[in-house]
Amino acid sequence: MKQAVYFDEYEDGDSQDVLICYLCPKHCVIPPNGVGFCKVRKNMRGMLYSLNYGQITSINMDPIEKKPLYHYAPGSKILSVGSWGCNLSCSFCQNYTIAHEKPKYVQRVAPDQLVEIAFSEESEGIAFTYNEPIVSFEFLLDTSRAASKEGLFNVMVTNGFIEEEPFKLLTQSIKAMNIDLKFWNREYYKEIGGDRDAVLKTIQKAHESDLHVELTTLLIPGKSDNIDDIAEEVKWISDLSDEIPLHLSRYFPAYKSDIPPTDEDVMIKLYNKAKEHLKYVYLGNIDFEGYNDTVCPDCNTPVISRRGYNIEIKELDEFGRCKHCGKQIVRM
Repeated sequence: MKQAVYFDEYEDGDSQDVLICYLCPKHCVIPPNGVGFCKVRKNMRGMLYSLNYGQITSINMDPIEKKPLYHYAPGSKILSVGSWGCNLSCSFCQNYTIAHEKPKYVQRVAPDQLVEIAFSEESEGIAFTYNEPIVSFEFLLDTSRAASKEGLFNVMVTNGFIEEEPFKLLTQSIKAMNIDLKFWNREYYKEIGGDRDAVLKTIQKAHESDLHVELTTLLIPGKSDNIDDIAEEVKWISDLSDEIPLHLSRYFPAYKSDIPPTDEDVMIKLYNKAKEHLKYVYLGNIDFEGYNDTVCPDCNTPVISRRGYNIEIKELDEFGRCKHCGKQIVRM
């Protein structure tokens, strides 16, 4: 356990030692011996503690494209780690055994040890992923700082549901993020305990910083595959920058959701709609040839081809620019 960073006494309550957590917009009010919504922040004798500090449930060497990150260090492999807990409650969660349940077995690792593991695996960086890394804020911060000092880069895959101050602190040592923009519809966000506008604010702040940002929307039939919603979403993204990569991923039934998988024709239709506003759009969780390739938007040269996790960098120079026209396409 480690003491949490963002909390205070809850002054509106009658009982003593009640705390309020300020890590994410939920602002959980936590009584003595209680835990927040994420289940990993506990009020112990009037202090808030992170219960999952250094507790690793998953650790693997993955292609960075699996995050998915297509425009940051393409073709590299990265040490990927996950803990447990989440601050949203998605009925369609694919990692529910570590997001919504406390695992029976965990591996305890200190930040410096994780950095050593990364070097031993010849990884160029560390990815915080699998469950929601925000709820492991203290470990994420300590580890990413330690890794940065040793020359490793840090990336995270996140739902983006975090307050501005802790997010700002993370941007000092996190270099790239894939942020889930789960729905454009505000009501569907409320159903999972989230707030669309809070996530949009995170995306905007990430874009305004020096972070590399990519976005993912899981296309759930009847919820996030509406063409009008996607049109509004991509217009909003393009107003920030039409060069932010968007991954439109195929949904499959998982956890408590038995909605049928996303229709393939619908995915192509939404892909084409997104391409009206964005230069880089990709289809995930589906093997359609060409829909995961990167093409230079200025001269139309194919620069990276992808089939599954087989990556071929074709026409990029060592700085991530198109060899034909010099357009900056990826961060190397």
